[in-house]
Amino acid sequence: MTGNELRRKFLQFFASKDHLVLPSYSLIPENDPTLLLIGAGMAPFKPFFTGKMKPPHLRIATSQKCVRTGDIENVGRTARHHTFFEMLGNFSFGDYFKKDAIAWGWEFVTKELGLHPDKLWVTIHTKDDEAYEIWRNDIGVPAERIVRMEDNFWEIGPGPCGPCSEIYVDLGPERGCGKPGCAVGCDCDRYLEIWNLVFTQFDRDEAGNYTPLAKKNIDTGAGLERIASVLQNKKSNFETDLLFPIIAHMEKVAGVKYGAAEATDVSLKVIADHGRSLVVMIGDGILPANEGRGYVLRRILRRAVRHGRLMGVDKPFLTDIVDVVAGIFAEPFPDIGEKRAYIRKVVQMEEERFSATLLQGLDLLTKHIEEIKAAGGTMLDGNAAFRLYDTYGFPWELTDEILAENGMTMDKAAFDAAMGEQRERARAARSENERIDLPDLAGVITEPLTQDPCADTAQIVVILKDGQVVPEASDGDEAAVVLSVTPFYAESGGQIGDAGVIAGPLGRMQVGTARKLPDGTVYHVGYVAEGALKTGDTVKIAVEIPRHKATARNHTATHLLHAALKQVVGSHVNQAGSLVGPDRLRFDFTHFAPVSDAELAEVEQLVNQAILDNIPLAVLETTQDVAKEMGAVALFGEKYGRKVRVVVAGDFSKELCGGSHVGSTAEIGLFKIVSEASVGSGLRRIEAVTGSGAVEYVNSREKILVAAAAILKTRPEELAGKVEALTAEIREVERELARANADKAKGEVQRLAENAKQIGGCHVISAQVAIPDLADLRSLADMLRDRLAGKAGVIVLAAVQADKVNFVATATPQAVSLGAHAGNIVKAAAAVAGGGGGGRPDMAQAGGKLPAKAEEALKAAEEAIANQQKK
Repeated sequence: MTGNELRRKFLQFFASKDHLVLPSYSLIPENDPTLLLIGAGMAPFKPFFTGKMKPPHLRIATSQKCVRTGDIENVGRTARHHTFFEMLGNFSFGDYFKKDAIAWGWEFVTKELGLHPDKLWVTIHTKDDEAYEIWRNDIGVPAERIVRMEDNFWEIGPGPCGPCSEIYVDLGPERGCGKPGCAVGCDCDRYLEIWNLVFTQFDRDEAGNYTPLAKKNIDTGAGLERIASVLQNKKSNFETDLLFPIIAHMEKVAGVKYGAAEATDVSLKVIADHGRSLVVMIGDGILPANEGRGYVLRRILRRAVRHGRLMGVDKPFLTDIVDVVAGIFAEPFPDIGEKRAYIRKVVQMEEERFSATLLQGLDLLTKHIEEIKAAGGTMLDGNAAFRLYDTYGFPWELTDEILAENGMTMDKAAFDAAMGEQRERARAARSENERIDLPDLAGVITEPLTQDPCADTAQIVVILKDGQVVPEASDGDEAAVVLSVTPFYAESGGQIGDAGVIAGPLGRMQVGTARKLPDGTVYHVGYVAEGALKTGDTVKIAVEIPRHKATARNHTATHLLHAALKQVVGSHVNQAGSLVGPDRLRFDFTHFAPVSDAELAEVEQLVNQAILDNIPLAVLETTQDVAKEMGAVALFGEKYGRKVRVVVAGDFSKELCGGSHVGSTAEIGLFKIVSEASVGSGLRRIEAVTGSGAVEYVNSREKILVAAAAILKTRPEELAGKVEALTAEIREVERELARANADKAKGEVQRLAENAKQIGGCHVISAQVAIPDLADLRSLADMLRDRLAGKAGVIVLAAVQADKVNFVATATPQAVSLGAHAGNIVKAAAAVAGGGGGGRPDMAQAGGKLPAKAEEALKAAEEAIANQQKK
């Protein structure tokens, strides 16, 4: 039975048991910042298991894509370890429970797959008598093949949990370790777990108490690759049709044979496993990066590249594996085939990037290893490991793995310290011009502070100058002020802070921006424009409203832009940074290639249509769980509290955001993209303007258009045609000029050739010409040399250009055989003209700073030609 047939049979079987069959969810968890990647079949259904969301059906079946890297070092060294695998699963959310789950699992394994009951063993939790009775009395499994095990209990901290029951297949004594005590649970390959039933029947509290759930659930997990290895009678998952096509491909690429050598087999299996992982991850929108899930992808891809090198494959090879994987997954994941060109491009860029530094990094690491061995040590310095990461792109796990192969370790603590220092330097560099040193105000601020967008009066709580608390700030002082209540928006989430005025009874402060301390305290940065402000003063507050509104327009526009990019460019697009100010917006996002002009035009049109649709914005404060249910976009890497703020623009956009926004999309007025460019590997940046800024931008472009049309004496709407006609005319004139120059050059060649001198055994053409361009001067010298083909000929030309003189010399092979050397000839000429240069015997060029001595320099060249022949 093929892998595809097995997957299909599983889903059809449970569809016949009234299960809703769903396609695999993406590897990127949907609105779940607690997970980096989907690593289990049940992971996408967590809200259904906890009861926070209602499932579309009480019974569901899937074949879920999963990625785990917890034991990546074992991949390739065992028969079963994988980073990517498919988990077959049938789930019940408060519907059927143990009796049906056990019966259907046994029916599928024995009837549908045809595994003989005598080869099957069952495990249960030590205290799960209910499961024992079902297996023994209802199913008829002999008591001696039902094994009670203490660790058959699934739980991850507080929450739903319960006992497990597994089905094992006995693959025969020839697959075992041969030890007398070999049985279910042994580490050898004889007894293989193929089915795991989790009976979620308890709710565990923080104190460790277990309370029976009112609605009990079923979570079945069955590894597709494991079952396929049994049905296809293969000793390893890697030999099944789900993985072996990649190994067969790599056998040809590397010129090796699977099964011939253990080291080669490990590398072949690593590439097979990692090839599947990286293709599916990129297909799901993950791009290589130095953090998060992008780092997982980069680590897997670079580990595969290294194993290719271990087999002697020096050229890029992973792009072709994309095609092999697309063929394997054509039935379950057809989108991989549809995205094949995209996936190949991402893989190509990352493989080329790592290949450029891999050999240098390996050489350096080998040198370190040899030095450590010579010194009798076993640990690589953390700073050396960090240099491999920072300069040569080695994930620390790759360095650690290579060290382990040599019986060594690395100083991970020192590596982490070096990484932390680098991040701190980068953070400091980003904020160098914005930093203000503030003391800990925990003991200074005793009254609760609040934020109120409607506040217009407050009391000064703290004044800071030069990082110190002071009682007052006077005319001209730069200071930071903390108020009892503030309407100012503080810099956060890419949005700049509000500006405005704080006016007291005896002074006025011009606020340039507002910022936050780590504890959330808002402080206002600016200068005292007149008089003085004192701690305790009651002050009037005025936010600069036009600036605030312009910033709000741009912030809402970034949400619309994000949504439009996902529609047009692809769902893999995710925000990677932003800057929102009153004059413009900057939006960084994940994408591997330039966004085409057509795509930009479509994105711009979608955003402007949303503006024209006058969509009211709703701002909701709710829990993370409710926000996820709404489908709100959460930015990966952002930290959110228990309560979150969701900004909703109808069905067009839903995002978690704490920034300033308009009341309706129509308030944005107009949206115009100004530029799109790369800002790093896999990162693009769009800059845009809105509102009056967009109108000004369009007007400025129109003025340029009108001015250009006036210069060309045409109307703006006819400008393109006029420019095209003029360009054609210019090309024709350039062709005519080229023909004229060619004719002139031929005449010049003829004139100079007729004036050739005989110096020794060489025909010598030595002259000053009126050709300022060095390339044209070389071209003329080449034509003259061609005229002297077959003869011993030397050409020396000088051309004055402003305050310098250029020299070019060429020599035919016959002249070189007589001793002529073009490099030394121009060197002699340039020395007279106050310059220098040189080159090959047959061709050289030089320059001088004294153009008035050009003729004298040519005479020196002729003398050099004569002297060279005397030697």
